[in-house]
Amino acid sequence: MQQLDLRVLIPRQDIADKVQEMGEIISRDYGGQEVLLVVVLRGAALFAADLCRHIRADVVLDFIAVSSYGSSTSSSGVVRFLKDLDESVEGRHVLIIEDIVDTGLTLTYLLENLKSRHPLSLRTCTLLDKPSCRRVNIRPDYVGFTIDDLFVVGYGLDWDQRYRHLPDICIHQEG
Repeated sequence: MQQLDLRVLIPRQDIADKVQEMGEIISRDYGGQEVLLVVVLRGAALFAADLCRHIRADVVLDFIAVSSYGSSTSSSGVVRFLKDLDESVEGRHVLIIEDIVDTGLTLTYLLENLKSRHPLSLRTCTLLDKPSCRRVNIRPDYVGFTIDDLFVVGYGLDWDQRYRHLPDICIHQEG
């Protein structure tokens, strides 16, 4: 197994505080209306679980799975659709929950796909944003933290399905 050097970038308490703040903002913006949270698996699952506890509205959770990484530490640029939603988005307020937006290709793909299904509204929320890596012009509606071009793991983010369980967001460095 490869040796890794993990250094904390964002400590768990900062994450908890930011997730609570984001939940309050989302609650205000939706004004108590029902919102369908479309959670992008697998990375956003932990973030979405914590976030939905802070949203003061009727929340429905559904899950979608796409991939653009494989076992690499950089996006391949090719988005693969792995699992579709069980819920209909038509006529509903929809909020896509992502763990990280870097190239923007995955989020753009999801937005185009879900727009074609005629939601009442469609917004995006990400815990981490890496605008320096953008390959398309997209800006998430809700952003927890903006980070530099670093490969990070923890709090749902992984490297080859490892390190999701870490409570802090850590910089992944090969050692």
